Amino acid sequence: MIALLLALGSSLAYGCADFLGGLGARKAHVLRTVMIAAPASLLVELLLWPFIGASFSAQTLLWGAAAGVASAAAFALLYKTLAMGPMNVLSPVTALVSAVLPVGVGLLQGEHLGLAGLIGLPLALAAVVLVSAGPGAGSVRPSRTALLLALGAGAAIALQLIFLHQAPSDSGVGPLIIGRAVSTAVTLIAAGLLYRRLGTEKPAYAMSATAGVLDSVANLLFLLAARSGDLAVVAVITALYPAGTVLLARSVLAERIHRGQLIGLGTAAAAVSLLALT
Repeated sequence: MIALLLALGSSLAYGCADFLGGLGARKAHVLRTVMIAAPASLLVELLLWPFIGASFSAQTLLWGAAAGVASAAAFALLYKTLAMGPMNVLSPVTALVSAVLPVGVGLLQGEHLGLAGLIGLPLALAAVVLVSAGPGAGSVRPSRTALLLALGAGAAIALQLIFLHQAPSDSGVGPLIIGRAVSTAVTLIAAGLLYRRLGTEKPAYAMSATAGVLDSVANLLFLLAARSGDLAVVAVITALYPAGTVLLARSVLAERIHRGQLIGLGTAAAAVSLLALT
């Protein structure tokens, strides 16, 4: 139950971070937004160090750095995918892949689910697709390139979660600090190489920094959840993050929640209830 609650918190924090990051990216080039969010995220993890602790063994450095590279790749592939569109088809593909791969890894590592889990897990995967799909999903077919990029983005997100899970359980926030330092460095290098293409618009500093803080909270909650529960369950609950984005868009931007998304939210509630029984 603790792992489930932590995973739900992680999912909510990811959804809020994506919402704020998306709003920030409307005001300036997305790299300008991330240049604010990434250091803010790293700062939070450094501030958590004295309270939670951190160790930096060879295994922690290896898996943390791998998670950082995967995070940077996920960011690049995800925004390229959504830029190509159609979003209402590609977004569910990305979310589903980001959930399925960690589930497979967890089961291969010997995790076992009871009857409630065997029913709840497929329901949760279906909810991921329904919640992240927009109106008219499937009405426009994506190109082969866009579909491959969506698969790649989902795989990169999944690898980030898997690599964090592989880090030693006694490493505290060490993997997060290493991963964030690596992804921040990659982002700043990319921004430097593409400086002339970033435009002159100023980023939304407060919004971007808050997105970074929430992303750190989401990573921490996922790490704690994965250390206290099954990766298969924790990953699929975390992948429900589009639900938080959808609800915020409804309350802040007055965007309509479509029938399929409502069904997805109900399916997610049922799936979480079943997974709680495991």
